[in-house]
Amino acid sequence: MAGTEPLRVALMNDFEVVVRGLQAMLEPFEHRVSVVELDAQVEVARSVDVTLYDTFSEPQVDGDEFDNVLDSDDPGAVVVYTWNVDPALVEIALAKGCRGYIGKTVGGAELVECLERVASGEVVVEPATSRVPTPEFHSPGDWPGRVEGLSAREAEIVTLITQGLTNVDIAARTFLSINSVKTYIRTAYRKMGVTRRSQAVRWGLQHGLTPDTMRKPGKDADAGTAQTGT
Repeated sequence: MAGTEPLRVALMNDFEVVVRGLQAMLEPFEHRVSVVELDAQVEVARSVDVTLYDTFSEPQVDGDEFDNVLDSDDPGAVVVYTWNVDPALVEIALAKGCRGYIGKTVGGAELVECLERVASGEVVVEPATSRVPTPEFHSPGDWPGRVEGLSAREAEIVTLITQGLTNVDIAARTFLSINSVKTYIRTAYRKMGVTRRSQAVRWGLQHGLTPDTMRKPGKDADAGTAQTGT
């Protein structure tokens, strides 16, 4: 990467634990990447080189809600970090103006390299579809429900159940088939010790699987205030 200053990066997702997990992934590379903002349910407020959008429990790039990320005042180059590397989604993201589309098989070091390539002017799509995550794949980073034993995908499904989405809604949001959604629900319910949707919603509310609202500076993340809610 040209120059000596690290990239200024904003991290976006509606769950504080997710953006903090991304921050922890990038910390070993702070001489190359400076996380200047962590955002949940708010637009980027600072001038940044790159906005990294984690799709955990979020609208995919094919929805109108995602356009709010691109339309914020100064998001820099927008890069999507996701499990959903369907070629149709990649094409939509690039057509909308995203500069990168990165699958979650990519860990910290490779992610930093991708961000640097984007900042230098490249359009980066990584990895190839041959490296699509399998259901057993253990995602890097962090997510709500992890300490209770939920996989990242299971946790994502439960967060959407907790927010009141139907299975059809969840399939559309996550770009999964209905059968895959039902499989994740079954395995998650076993780990949670529940059998009914109402019990799953109660479990989700009790274990922090509802979105947060916050903006915190990356260099001094404990100095700001956070407000949580649905």
